[in-house]
Amino acid sequence: MQQKQQVILGIDPGTLVMGYGLIAVNNGKLSLLEMGVLQLSKYKNHPERLSLIFKKMEMLIRTHKPVAVAIEAPFFGKNVQSMLKLGRAQGVAIAAAMMHDLEAIEYAPRKIKQSITGKGAASKEQVWGMLQRILDFEERPEFMDATDAVAVALCHHYQMRNPMLNAGEAPIKKTTAKKQTWNTFLALNKDRIKLK
Repeated sequence: MQQKQQVILGIDPGTLVMGYGLIAVNNGKLSLLEMGVLQLSKYKNHPERLSLIFKKMEMLIRTHKPVAVAIEAPFFGKNVQSMLKLGRAQGVAIAAAMMHDLEAIEYAPRKIKQSITGKGAASKEQVWGMLQRILDFEERPEFMDATDAVAVALCHHYQMRNPMLNAGEAPIKKTTAKKQTWNTFLALNKDRIKLK
């Protein structure tokens, strides 16, 4: 029996640039539907930026009909004003999801990186490279916020596939070595890599 395609929307919230990414899960196969950014830096009025975030979320949800929305949780910075603005942006994205009866699940940046690359301290380039292999796409977006959002969506997929994990952690198999290398991770996770 063929399963219906499920779409997951990932959001990397921001008040200057908001990243979004949509992946489709169809009979266990993953594909990238869309990724991009909403550029907000040209708008000086913060409430206007929040309104645009809400409208973009509405458009993405109505167009792609996701079954879930995954949002990157903000990391704690030193600038309190920036943190407040980021929290508002995240809140607006969550509210838009809730308006469509979708639960918005948060994942910490470290957990997202861990689920995609096997390393919680991976660079944005390492995450992007792994996403290219898993989802089989060539393009390099102008803003890494877009690939970050795709990573959030993929992290949610892995979490739902194996709910026994802590939020966002990928199913990495145990190795006898004390420190797992990149090659070991790749060897143990062949199902997550597409070869050309």
